[in-house]
Amino acid sequence: MAKNTNKTTETVASVSDFINTITDETKRADSFKLTALMEEASGHKAKMWGPAIVGFGSYHYKYESGREGDAPLIAFSPRKSSLTLYLPGFESKEQLLQKLGKHKQSGGCTHIVKLTDVDNTVLRQLLDESFKHAETTHCK
Repeated sequence: MAKNTNKTTETVASVSDFINTITDETKRADSFKLTALMEEASGHKAKMWGPAIVGFGSYHYKYESGREGDAPLIAFSPRKSSLTLYLPGFESKEQLLQKLGKHKQSGGCTHIVKLTDVDNTVLRQLLDESFKHAETTHCK
């Protein structure tokens, strides 16, 4: 069995302490709002994953190679240039993203500069659907 070498693992660090280190006032306030939205969507309390990712819920994965570990079902990280959302793909995700507002996509990540740039109703729907998909896919 391969040893888990993931750098991003769940920690006991305080989410609010982490968010309070964000110097940009808008990004700090948006991070607290996004935490509340993701807690509502997932039904899970926010937990730190590594030094800079706020995750909600978790699942265990194991690859055919033997590598295994745990990951959050949905998560975000307040990066320097944007709030980076880690959300799984699902059937209607692209249609929701088209209605979301100002954002960028790279790989599986959704980047939002500030929450006032997006439609918060669509964001909430995106979070709800992402969590439901992740839970259905990974928590059988």
